[in-house]
Amino acid sequence: MLTVRLGKIAHGGHTVGRHEGRVIFVRHGIPGELVKVRLTDSAPEAKFWRADVSEVLEASEHRVPHFWDAADALKHRDPVGGAEFGHITLEHQRELKSQVAAEQMTRLGGLNAEDCNLPAVQAVKGSVDGLGWRTRMSYSVDAQGRLAMSAFRSNQLTWIAQMPLAHPAIEATGLYSVDYTGIERVEAAVSSQDDRTVLILLAEAKPGAAAKVAKQFAEGVNVASFSQQGGSAADGKGRLQVLAGSAYLTEKVLGEKFRITGEGFWQVHREAASLLTRRVIELAEPAAGEQIADLYAGAGLFSVPLAKAVGSEGRVFSIEGAPGTHADAKKNLRSYPQATVIRGRVERVLRQVARDASMDAVVLDPPRTGIDKQVAAELGASAVSRICYVSCDPASFARDTARLMGRGYELEHMEIHDLYPHTHHMESIGLFVRR
Repeated sequence: MLTVRLGKIAHGGHTVGRHEGRVIFVRHGIPGELVKVRLTDSAPEAKFWRADVSEVLEASEHRVPHFWDAADALKHRDPVGGAEFGHITLEHQRELKSQVAAEQMTRLGGLNAEDCNLPAVQAVKGSVDGLGWRTRMSYSVDAQGRLAMSAFRSNQLTWIAQMPLAHPAIEATGLYSVDYTGIERVEAAVSSQDDRTVLILLAEAKPGAAAKVAKQFAEGVNVASFSQQGGSAADGKGRLQVLAGSAYLTEKVLGEKFRITGEGFWQVHREAASLLTRRVIELAEPAAGEQIADLYAGAGLFSVPLAKAVGSEGRVFSIEGAPGTHADAKKNLRSYPQATVIRGRVERVLRQVARDASMDAVVLDPPRTGIDKQVAAELGASAVSRICYVSCDPASFARDTARLMGRGYELEHMEIHDLYPHTHHMESIGLFVRR
């Protein structure tokens, strides 16, 4: 136990403290506070230590009671993850995220803070308390067969009876009272447009367990099971066995319908798909007759409006590597002959597409790790005039900004949206244009 004065915010949900010259990354604090911390990682040879706030001696004016008991570090030694900013006012959360984004863009992105106008994080419409926005949830199961979550960098599971960030329709299913003995992981999903159907996915640890669990759910809840014999659905070797209802949800975004299977990727915040689609189309400005590549296209969220915009004389290449999500994209784009849906590694497919077509624009929404050097090199070699980049991680976005700038692009526009209230995460959109 140490007493430290917390300094600036750092990426990852930490504040920076120091003790006798040693840097400590502290969770559950607020810059400026005087706190007692419990060290969670303090190896003598480590470059820095990690700690959790255990007591607040001088509180920030922005501190509020945590909305979720299980995630409150002042009440629990191992608070569960997923709401690490829940003790901070929403307005100040966005201020701290803006500081993190600016620090990443200057340190990793190579931008000069004095010469560029880095944006502030924008609030997203919805509940004023920042709760109930998650349309997708993933839970572990403890030894007693109860839904559980773990603390940051911990394998220790804590039983939970609620998750206030989850969509109300998920919370209303009664899933926390079910016995999940024999189940390894439970996932729940609900459409952001139609909350009458909740899809429950059960990853079996023991064959036959999912069928027993399915019987416990209330009538009207769609239940499906992942059979992981020989692999998982994520790598294409698993098998989705429907136990009741259907194995997919229907989403509607700006008038277009999308079919999303249970294991398929979809934006988590109930407002995210509409917000991001609208902004991507406004920034990318697709025009009739253009050829556009949608990289890491998922289920075709951006590919569909891009295909509509380029029309029958244009062409859209929707590229995705995950097999289940790729299958969703094929269904969602089947009425657009101008869309070519391709499954494969982005860097390989992009090289082929760039050889065969003269691309006018690229839209990309990569995973949290961002794009790799090869993708940046292929984009630079293609000399495409504009790139609209959607990112869920400020560090990888900043690094990729430097990579693209090194390939002849400049960041013409950037905006950040608070699509993950009460967490340290944020969503950035950048428009890069060829110099």
